[in-house]
Amino acid sequence: MTTHLKIDFVSDVACPWCAVGLGALEQALAEVKDEIQADIHFQPFELNPQMSPEGEDLVEHLGKKYGSTAEQQSQMYQNIKARGAEVGFAFHPVGRGRIYNTFDAHRLLHWAETSVGHEAQHRLKKALLNAYQGRGEKIDSHEVLLAIVESEGLDVNQARNVLQSDRYAQEVRAKEHFYTSAGIHSVPAVIINDKHLISGGQPAHVFANALRQIAAGL
Repeated sequence: MTTHLKIDFVSDVACPWCAVGLGALEQALAEVKDEIQADIHFQPFELNPQMSPEGEDLVEHLGKKYGSTAEQQSQMYQNIKARGAEVGFAFHPVGRGRIYNTFDAHRLLHWAETSVGHEAQHRLKKALLNAYQGRGEKIDSHEVLLAIVESEGLDVNQARNVLQSDRYAQEVRAKEHFYTSAGIHSVPAVIINDKHLISGGQPAHVFANALRQIAAGL
């Protein structure tokens, strides 16, 4: 008998490890598909909620936030790209260049799930990650966001209406507060059936083993 699980994937499109973690989780679900089926719901988390509209240079931002040098950041990025390649995600060769505010992206992800469904939200999430982490696009630009929406066959007019208003702002803020209040302070955070937490961009086999253990305990 197939077990059905609910997965809340708490993440930010500004987080490269979230792209790695999602790819690994997808690989794990493909591995266990004959035993376990799951619906993934993408929940909002902002690494930089106060980021200004013009964004910030990535090297400067990481240097101020973590005290890392450009050389250390370059080595870390090579490691992230290698992990991305393992799960089929192609990071931009020289990085994103700048950090941008991602709140509008989260509002669109909320819209996609509530208006269309979790599968549409999943497609949009991957498209946003590919645009920002893979192509280095300006992810706070409404033009960029609408092009991504269109690429996934979603309603551009509806999305434009969301972006030109404050729709879903309150709902996204409430969800962000819920997860931070629950102790989520780094992402990706993968929550299974509202009670089992897997933190970080784990390898696929770690996700697969955890999913099997959780399913066996139901």
